[in-house]
Parts: sequence; structure tokens; C-alpha cells
Amino acid sequence: MSDSVSCVPHPVVLIGGGIGAGKTSVSRVFSDHGFSVISTDEIGRDVLAEGSPGVDAVARLWPRVVRDGVVDRAALAGIVFDDAVALEALEAITHPAIERTAREQIAACGGPVVVEVPVMKVFKDDPFTRIAVVADIEVRIARVVARGATREDVLARMSHQPTQDEWRTWADMVVDNTGAWAHTEASVEAIIHTV
Repeated sequence: MSDSVSCVPHPVVLIGGGIGAGKTSVSRVFSDHGFSVISTDEIGRDVLAEGSPGVDAVARLWPRVVRDGVVDRAALAGIVFDDAVALEALEAITHPAIERTAREQIAACGGPVVVEVPVMKVFKDDPFTRIAVVADIEVRIARVVARGATREDVLARMSHQPTQDEWRTWADMVVDNTGAWAHTEASVEAIIHTV
């Protein structure tokens, strides 16, 4: 655990869940209550941005997905989501950099912070509050399809993510985001008053 994070005198909340569960929507409620929001997905995009060390590491493993210093994310996804070993290799490149950057951002925050995490492998040993956002599988699929993905792509991604039961086990608290948003929002607001 980083000393710069362990001594932060304000709440740090990890919000996790699978694709389409509603992590970002739940994070917005925290933001409305004064929490800063850190997205590890956004950090992950930066880790593989043009000119970053992550691009060179990806190019060494999969040279055909990097052209002129730019990672073809669709081509890379096509490789790693069909091959568990390749996914593990990519995560070995990205996860340490993502966690390091997120820790720096947490330490720089002057108040309470929420970190959206799509995987359980980051911040494993930290005493942060963990909230899992879950939703019915078909609801999650519909949400992601509405953003432009195909059902098959969503199912492929889900197959490489922790299950809802695994998220529940990981979490200190669970928010079910299947039903009406007003119910979800009320649940989140109740949690905010406890952290």
C-alpha cells in the first residue's frame, strides 16, 4: 500500500461492477455530494495513449496492433478478449500504471473521493470502502447495446469480468441498479451518509 494513500484523511470509496451495471451513474450521485471522481477506465485509456510507455510494451507483444505509435484498440480487444493469457499480459502492462496514477490522484484530492474500478485486482490490500453496483444481466446488456455495442461483444466482455456474485463478495455494500433510478439513487444517498 502506498504511504501517500494510506495517510489520506478523507474517505476513499471504490465503486466496482461489471460492464453496464451503472458505476458511472452511481459515481455521479457521490459527485453531487462533494466527492471527487476518479475513473480507472479513463486512466487506462491514457496508459495506452500515443507516446506513453504502455504503447511500447504493447508493440513488443502485439506489433500488428500498433501503427505509427498508436494502439488500434479494436484490434487489441479482438486479441485479448479471445485469449485469457493475452488478457493477463495486457493487464500486467496496464494495471500497475493505472493503480499508480489513481493513487497519485487520490493523494492529490483535498476531500472525499470515489474511484470507479471495473476489476478487483487494483487496491486489493487497501482499507477503502468497497461498493459493488449490480444489475440484472439483460438490463446490463441493453444498456451497453444502447451505447453502440453488439450483444455478442457485450457477452464476450462479460465473460472476462468478475461475476455479480464475485462483486458482491468483494464489496462492503451492494447497490442494485436494476430497477427505477429513484430507488437506486436513494440507496446510494443512504450509503453516502455512512462513509
